[in-house]
Amino acid sequence: MQVAIPDLDSPAILNFNREVTTVEFEAFCAANPDLRAELTAHGEITIMPPAGGESAYQSADVCIQLGVWAKATRLGKAFDSSAAFVLPSGAILSPDAAWVANQKLQHLTPAQRRRFLAIVSDFIVEVLSPSDRRAATEAKMLDWIASGVSLAWLIDGDTRTVTIYRSHLPPETRSNILTIAAEGPLAGFTLDLTDIWAGL
Repeated sequence: MQVAIPDLDSPAILNFNREVTTVEFEAFCAANPDLRAELTAHGEITIMPPAGGESAYQSADVCIQLGVWAKATRLGKAFDSSAAFVLPSGAILSPDAAWVANQKLQHLTPAQRRRFLAIVSDFIVEVLSPSDRRAATEAKMLDWIASGVSLAWLIDGDTRTVTIYRSHLPPETRSNILTIAAEGPLAGFTLDLTDIWAGL
């Protein structure tokens, strides 16, 4: 089903009043390749507006640093915001950056690797953009953790804060830090925030 969406300055919600399957959502995305969409666990399709220049630059910086570390360690693979992950709740979400351990990827068949990834990533990063609703993004971070993500970071360039989400612990916010070190399966990865705070 192809849809016409007006210019957006905030996310739009499409509610079909029924469960939307992974296959149906994949077909929706194929029919609307210019839209960035996610599927909630309640079957709602969320259409996100394009990111602004500054937040897109910040997201790219995160992806570059994570990708360089992933290449150097060869412990797993890094993904950008075009990757979609199918969560146990039925939600299909696309973080700004993600990392998955090789052990999880090895369980996927070649055909499964070409589709939305039906695995839970070990680590995700979301970068707030001007169109993001803070409360909705925070709720999504909790969804990631509830689904089994080990570590998640929410980066807000406007307030120069990083909120850390871990399983079984309350979120922790750090302000005006220049680096942040990962833990767990990503021990050894440190994100340099200098250019992210500086922006364009």
